[in-house]
Amino acid sequence: MQKSARWTYVPLVGIALCFVIPFLIMAFGSILKMRIPTSNPFLWFSEEITIENFTYILKNAEFIRWIINSTIITVIPVFAQMFFAAVLGYIFAKKEFPFKNIIFWTMMAVIMLPSQLLIIPRYIMFSEFGWINTYLPLIVPEIWGILGVFFVRQYMQTLPKDLEEAARIDGAGDFTIFFKIMLPLSKPVIATVGTFAFISNWNDLLTPLIFTTSQDMYPVTVGLASLLTKEGNFGVEMAGSLLSFIPTFLIFLFFQRYFVKGIALSGLK
Repeated sequence: MQKSARWTYVPLVGIALCFVIPFLIMAFGSILKMRIPTSNPFLWFSEEITIENFTYILKNAEFIRWIINSTIITVIPVFAQMFFAAVLGYIFAKKEFPFKNIIFWTMMAVIMLPSQLLIIPRYIMFSEFGWINTYLPLIVPEIWGILGVFFVRQYMQTLPKDLEEAARIDGAGDFTIFFKIMLPLSKPVIATVGTFAFISNWNDLLTPLIFTTSQDMYPVTVGLASLLTKEGNFGVEMAGSLLSFIPTFLIFLFFQRYFVKGIALSGLK
């Protein structure tokens, strides 16, 4: 039994390597003085190790601007999605009103629509608003997320009703119950929503590629793509990719214990 259990680790190790190898390519490529990637990774050891790629990136004023743009279009939607997911999740989990389930599952059905289908209608609408090449088309549609509402609703349904009933007996209203009881108990799932929102918005390439037209409005994803086209330097591109990866890594590392617990408990019902 133990021997058969050991063999189950073989495919798991293989899957893990599929995720680790691209990261290693990025990490090693960022410290090598190599303008173009070579198909033979063993030839990489003959390349000169340098930090010039990072110094070039950090001295580039455009890259700092791209980081600032990514921060703006990521942080605002993250906090907005966490708040609205908590509020709407509480309403759909604990409140009763006409057509509640129909409204909720209609909202969930929207998830089946690929976001790419909405690009052209959004571009036409945002052009009429004069929002093209501004932060607004990158922030406003991301103010709330349906998937976050689903996670919070599922999680809050696992919380005992006795807590809410006891609070009402003590004279607490809806706002008190939400902010003093439900919100503190829902930290794991709200952290999960925030983590998903951060990764999604920080790494988004298509949306800012469509709605931004000048380099000073590029986020880091679009900026790195344009940098590769302009510089054609593999080492510089990998250094920029590694620097842009650090925020998402730190966010996941910081919220990891909440993230795992939130994912596990939100799927109980």
